[in-house]
Amino acid sequence: MTERNSELAELITEAGISWAGLAKRINELGADEGQALRYDYTAIHRWVNKGQKPRGITPTLICRVLSERLSRRVRPADIGMEGFESVASRGLQYPHDPESSVETIRDLGTAYTSGQFSAPFILAALAAPSRDWLLATFEETVSDRGARAIGMNQVAGIRNMFSLFQEMDVMRGGGHARTALISYMNSTVIPLIRREHEPDVQKALYDAAAEQAYLIGWMAYDDGEHGLAQRYLIQALRLSQAAENPVLGAHVLAGMADQANLLGYSHEAVALARAGLHGIGPEASPACYADLGILEARALARLGDATAATKAIGRAERVFDSVDHESEPEWARFIDRAYFFGEAANVFRDLNQPNEIDRFAGMSIEDCLQQRRARRGGLSQAAVAAAHIQRNEIEAAAERGRIVIRLTTTVNSSRCLEAVTDLQRKLKPFATIPQVQEFNQDASNMLGLVA
Repeated sequence: MTERNSELAELITEAGISWAGLAKRINELGADEGQALRYDYTAIHRWVNKGQKPRGITPTLICRVLSERLSRRVRPADIGMEGFESVASRGLQYPHDPESSVETIRDLGTAYTSGQFSAPFILAALAAPSRDWLLATFEETVSDRGARAIGMNQVAGIRNMFSLFQEMDVMRGGGHARTALISYMNSTVIPLIRREHEPDVQKALYDAAAEQAYLIGWMAYDDGEHGLAQRYLIQALRLSQAAENPVLGAHVLAGMADQANLLGYSHEAVALARAGLHGIGPEASPACYADLGILEARALARLGDATAATKAIGRAERVFDSVDHESEPEWARFIDRAYFFGEAANVFRDLNQPNEIDRFAGMSIEDCLQQRRARRGGLSQAAVAAAHIQRNEIEAAAERGRIVIRLTTTVNSSRCLEAVTDLQRKLKPFATIPQVQEFNQDASNMLGLVA
């Protein structure tokens, strides 16, 4: 028989709340998170007297109730319920203090690398982080920190590692080095942040950590690990606030918008992109602002709003024309022609405008060939294949699809795989055409994808 949970019992008594009152408040907080919970006092009896542990988000909700009543932070470990499920729940929260975000990032990495992390993407978790970040950018005065030369050697080392891992992500895909970056984050970056530092150094460390947490989230997103990606992106957003870097925070929101749109939550993607646009101006970072604009356009195109999408892409293109990469952050390095015009091609793909697809995808592909960027090149080639299908040029679409397959074999990216399966779906009605059969045979032989 399981032992009584004395830690939980003592905190409930200290909080002065009845079992029925605790259950009611848990249900209320669960509703805010999109969870239909139906706990009553008998559930609290099982947790306290029988030592049973609820699953999912519930341990976090219990802590929130007790924290409200006690005016201090209560963690799952304090109520005898710490575990990897609560880590998944904590990852969705936008913490009040950056230290909590650092601890959550560490625990996410530990859970993932030990093979004990499994959590879904939670739609209801999107709204609060962008709202809290946007409010913080309005409330806080951000000063120019200037050059970080004195006492910043370790920060510079972290940034150099970020550049290395970002290059690997862009050239090889998000599944290539994600585990190595998580290990570096947990073994090097987080222990450094925990030490005592001068305020400027501490902010610089938060800034560097936010960049790396974002990159881990982006890599997970590209590799189809959406639950993990969402949690890292939320924590990266919180650390960007601690670093007083609204431009980096807007960049994180761009990643969140991209993910939401890919998963079919286009209304939420528009809201996330617009939150980023409201949080900064185009002068702060033309590259970031243009990226947010093109992602807003992509989501609007998915919603079928051609007029709004076209206006958004026009605004984004005008800002993109003013980008000077020499004055942009390192993470904006790949918001370039290959990326921007490739995303524009996808806007017009969703709007069924094949001539515009060809125009923008062609510019993207040209730069991808020069840079040898297989992932972005594959995605842009897939857009051209879609344009051929829209014109009923099926043989040409299949031949272009075979190029997408060859590029996909060189990267570790679920987005490229999804581009191939999307073409398989669109070409299914033409399965008797020889070129389509060759395309499907290549997809099967080279990627294990059966039409």
